[in-house]
Amino acid sequence: MEPIRFALVGCGAWGTHHAQAIEAVPDTRLVAIVEHNEDNRRRAQAAHPAVPVFADLREMLAAVETDVVDVVLPSHLHHAVGIEALRAGKHLLIEKPLALDLRQCDDLVQAARQGAKLLAVGHEFRLSSLWGRVRQLITAGEIGEPLYALIELWRNPYRLGAGGWRYDLPRVGNWILEEPIHFFDLARWYFQDVGEPLSVYAQANSRQPDHPELQDNFSAMLRFPHGRYAVVVQTLAGWEHHQAVKITGTQGALWAAWSGAMDRTPHPQFSLKILRGERVEEVPISKASGEIFELVNEITAVANCIRTGSAPPCSGSDGRWAVAMCLKAQASVDTGKIVPLSPE
Repeated sequence: MEPIRFALVGCGAWGTHHAQAIEAVPDTRLVAIVEHNEDNRRRAQAAHPAVPVFADLREMLAAVETDVVDVVLPSHLHHAVGIEALRAGKHLLIEKPLALDLRQCDDLVQAARQGAKLLAVGHEFRLSSLWGRVRQLITAGEIGEPLYALIELWRNPYRLGAGGWRYDLPRVGNWILEEPIHFFDLARWYFQDVGEPLSVYAQANSRQPDHPELQDNFSAMLRFPHGRYAVVVQTLAGWEHHQAVKITGTQGALWAAWSGAMDRTPHPQFSLKILRGERVEEVPISKASGEIFELVNEITAVANCIRTGSAPPCSGSDGRWAVAMCLKAQASVDTGKIVPLSPE
């Protein structure tokens, strides 16, 4: 069986982990790297001496046979690079957010559909041994019907990103699209059997009065059908990286927790507990949980989807929904009002 050939576009801090994950999966092969930064190109070539490294995407596409393009770039570049890859006849794995607005999301979804190509969005929490186990327990009816969810992150400030892009609003879109987008996607996924979210109300503030757009503290409430709701909370004014998911249902409750010195630590602490009746039980987690582990799972899943023609863990439609929820949440922050949600 021939390996699925991956071309990586963007080999900075997180792209380096993508490259390592591709090389770690037995039936995938890293066949090319595209990186515009000269220092990053040198590092990529040193780390992967057998892999050709390019400065230009079109040059790579003309020179190398690849099955899937893996895009790990600042958010404002996702649309243009993703469209180019799809129109070149390649499958696409693209980091979140899918794009910065819904028109761009629709362009990518349509291009994938027209070319009959896979479009997978990098919401790797869906591949997590911890966060994914929560979804499995909900689906199995272990806590009855979900009624309420709290998804919370306490962490240190964001990294600047290459060239400071993460702190530049035109390039990042908004900070809700940067990390809370993961938690909006989790909430929608956990309540998937209830129905799509109906509205969002959000508030945020910043420690920097002259930069209110850099939201150090953010909270949002997503309303689902039948009175169900989820609360998403993030602070960038804390320390280390501590995430929790707490869900109550008609017949029980779940509490998942993850902690590390940083988000990409190889040695995290994590746990999952379930309330059944009046008894609290530990749920065993068989594999390590964390971004760097989930990324390997994501690469494995994408390769399998390409082989089988099955749907990816997070589709273009899912990625569009995540962007829509974040954009509506920012509108709620800006207006102070509850904002309706719809798939349109």
